[in-house]
Amino acid sequence: MALDPKIVKTLQGVSTATLTTVLLKKGLRNVWLRGTRPLRPGQPRLVGPAFTMRFVPAREDLATPESWASPRSTRGAIEDMPAGCITVIDAMGVTDAGVFGDILCARMQKRGVAALVTDGVVRDVAGVLQTGLPVWCQGAAAPPSVGGLTFVNWQEPIACGGVAVFPDDIIVTDEDGAVVIPAALLDPVVEMAVEQEQLESWIMTEVESGVPLPGLYPANAETKARYQAWAAGQKKK
Repeated sequence: MALDPKIVKTLQGVSTATLTTVLLKKGLRNVWLRGTRPLRPGQPRLVGPAFTMRFVPAREDLATPESWASPRSTRGAIEDMPAGCITVIDAMGVTDAGVFGDILCARMQKRGVAALVTDGVVRDVAGVLQTGLPVWCQGAAAPPSVGGLTFVNWQEPIACGGVAVFPDDIIVTDEDGAVVIPAALLDPVVEMAVEQEQLESWIMTEVESGVPLPGLYPANAETKARYQAWAAGQKKK
């Protein structure tokens, strides 16, 4: 699913922290993918549809170096990734086997994949960093994936960091990690997120002006009225 560039640009201006608040108001509490930390400081905020991949525990007859040549392999999945997607890998939180290394990440970068997100780890970190592919994960491990995991499929529902992720859900990443927006809720979440971001930006200016927090954050009726008057003035400019 290709995302509307306007939605991408809008969400690039909304923090994952704001998105978790908005999704909480929509009744969704479990949307932040645990263990997804930026591999390199300063990685940009990214937005894209989820391309899902799933590992299960290692099975010695299946998790072998020979399995890498199978059509149903991590290599096969990479060749199916559309440009602009964010690859989300269910590694079950395993941290002693790297799901991807530098060569696979280099191929993803060449195919135009926006980022890699996993609750596991990567290997060949120096090489992965050199590819320029933004990665969110739990760190690094030298052993290959088959040392602790069996790859089973792609583009099916997964659990990453304790969160359900379906193909084409929307993933947003930043310094705080990765958040999933259910595809069916995208439009109302974007609308609420823009308003929430603007409100919090205004509240920050009030804090910097010395306004005390009680009644300001969260906003009481008087504060909401002042904010709405300010917002109306901004629209007239």
